[in-house]
Amino acid sequence: MKLDTLRKLFLNELQDIYHAEGQLLKALPKMAKGASSEELKKAFENHLQETEGHVARLEQVFELLGEKAKGKVCHGMKGLIEEGSEILEEDGEESVLDAGIIVAAQKVEHYEIASYGSVRTFAELLGQNDAVELLQATLDEESAANELLNNLAQEIVNPEALMESELAGAAKE
Repeated sequence: MKLDTLRKLFLNELQDIYHAEGQLLKALPKMAKGASSEELKKAFENHLQETEGHVARLEQVFELLGEKAKGKVCHGMKGLIEEGSEILEEDGEESVLDAGIIVAAQKVEHYEIASYGSVRTFAELLGQNDAVELLQATLDEESAANELLNNLAQEIVNPEALMESELAGAAKE
């Protein structure tokens, strides 16, 4: 597709994020399974349900535009998921690995926040007010998911990781 209009760029980015969300539908259960913290597992399980809603909203946006909902390979998300998968395969202290999983998940959330913020702005400029509302709802949920990950990291996982690291270091001495 030749990107010679904002509408075409808008569609191109919608296809990219549609594929990204599809990748996440497969990755989130793995992240939940790999997490040792019950709070983190629950956060991933809840976000999986939200992600199903994100896909449905994107399908509504495509429909509003008179376009077929289809994705194009999102290499950015593919790379972020591969990076997160590496953490899941590591050996180590559970809470330290959970801290790494949160880092990977927040990278994903930031990617999504940037993507949804951009397409929402394109929708505004193109006068697609219904699409704006749908995309803003998803952007709000992605921002809330990022904030939840921040809170889990700061209040639970990172302090536990620090304690486990200190205990592991003391055991080696």
